[in-house]
Amino acid sequence: MKPTTRKKAKKKLPRPKLTRAQIASIYAHLQTLDPHPKTELNYTNPYTLVVAVALSAQSTDVGVNKATKNLFAIADTPQKMLEIGEDHLRDYIKTIGLYKTKAKNIILMAQRLVDVFDGEVPQTRAELESLAGVGRKTANVVLNTAFGQPTMAVDTHIFRVSNRTGMAPGKDPLEVELNLLRVTPDEYMLHAHHWLILHGRYTCIARTPKCYNCAVSKICKYKDKTKPV
Repeated sequence: MKPTTRKKAKKKLPRPKLTRAQIASIYAHLQTLDPHPKTELNYTNPYTLVVAVALSAQSTDVGVNKATKNLFAIADTPQKMLEIGEDHLRDYIKTIGLYKTKAKNIILMAQRLVDVFDGEVPQTRAELESLAGVGRKTANVVLNTAFGQPTMAVDTHIFRVSNRTGMAPGKDPLEVELNLLRVTPDEYMLHAHHWLILHGRYTCIARTPKCYNCAVSKICKYKDKTKPV
């Protein structure tokens, strides 16, 4: 008799501390503040977007934009990036953290895009993650921003906002991502990660959140709400 096999149980996610109606209300408030949110990274096409997002790891968008302003003017395709070469590329991005590793990855990325994808940025997560320097978060940003797919790119800002508010708690970015995908209403999915990033970047900041100036403070489950000084 063949031994029976058991299906691997799906990972049990932490339960949200907010109701579906409350979560929808948070998105509605954030939508009112910024109906059409966009990434703060400058880019001109899907390729420059994936490069910019890869460069933004452990760096600020402002710093990346300064470095890529001149770079993208002469290298907005994988082919052109290969023509520049790794050494020259370093000169453009040397103000960005981990620039040597990032330069190496960008050249490897460009080579694979040319060799495997005919110079075009692929539109699936698996294919994007096959590129050097591209992880799940970067892939999700590109799929959402460049191709309009309803993905959730969880960075430190989204991780913080999701746990503080109680809308999508999780011990790691993947748990938060899966929880957000589960509780975010369809009508808000396209812009959801932009709203949450911007909220975390400018209002629900790390050390001293601006609860006194927060549109969703009354809904949020954060216990240590701050008051104006």
